[in-house]
Amino acid sequence: MVSLGGDQHIVIEQAILKTVLYSDLFDYPLTSDEIAHYLIEVPADADSVRDRLRYPIWLDGQIARVDRFITAPGRESIVARRLDRLSSSDRLWKPARRFVLILAALPFVRMVGITGALAMDNCAVDDDIDVMIVTATRRVWLTRALSVALVYLGKIFGDTLCPNYVISENALLLETRTLFAAHEFMQMVPLYGLDVYARMRSLNNWIDSLLPNAHSPLRSEPEIQSGSFGRTVKRLGEWLLSGSIGDRLEAWEMNRKLKKFQPQLDWPDSNAILDQDHVKGHFQDYGGPVTRLYENKLKEFQLSD
Repeated sequence: MVSLGGDQHIVIEQAILKTVLYSDLFDYPLTSDEIAHYLIEVPADADSVRDRLRYPIWLDGQIARVDRFITAPGRESIVARRLDRLSSSDRLWKPARRFVLILAALPFVRMVGITGALAMDNCAVDDDIDVMIVTATRRVWLTRALSVALVYLGKIFGDTLCPNYVISENALLLETRTLFAAHEFMQMVPLYGLDVYARMRSLNNWIDSLLPNAHSPLRSEPEIQSGSFGRTVKRLGEWLLSGSIGDRLEAWEMNRKLKKFQPQLDWPDSNAILDQDHVKGHFQDYGGPVTRLYENKLKEFQLSD
């Protein structure tokens, strides 16, 4: 562990409180290792974070502890909620991996990652399984249409797949550059196409200024590999749909869905992007409301600039 001066200790402690307050917006207490990984704006190793939690100078009295979890003051009750949701999330990981195995066999799918609440083991019993999909170029809408078939299949078994974020390999650089967007990306658990994920993380190096310790996913999972049957299905589908037939189907599906979704683009807090490289159906995006709530928290704890 690097020896730090008193001022730097306080900088880390303030970053710890910011990180705890941000997570508190999702009723999600953190362990010391999670705080270190998602530490906001300040580079520090896990030992330095643990040291500041053990021997606080400025932080004392501004956080609460329940066993291995750290919360905002007066928010100790959310620890029981996290443990309950961990149990609900455990049940969803098996169907989630099954969905990803099937998605990986679809034509033009290049990467699949688990996003949203499940990626943080923070699911309620009836939550959706959110996924981000990266596709080959000029096949975003067709791939999404194929993945939607899995939504109906999943409902038969009581699980809901939600492929609400589909982009092409031309769109790996994220348009929204906020703390919320950085968190959502770094919380993602990639399960297929880890080479594409690594390329995407490298392109989005702006994340380093907001989450300087989150260089890779906190949760590491082995990459799902398609069997010989899945690889054969994928090659056959891409052979059939790579030419003019696929181009026409892609254009038809995009135009059809753009007409349907157009009114929702003007909803308050919409962060949706719908074009040839994006099917980002975030019509009721949490990013704006979360940012406003976080700014209010910073003011309440006198952490605003």
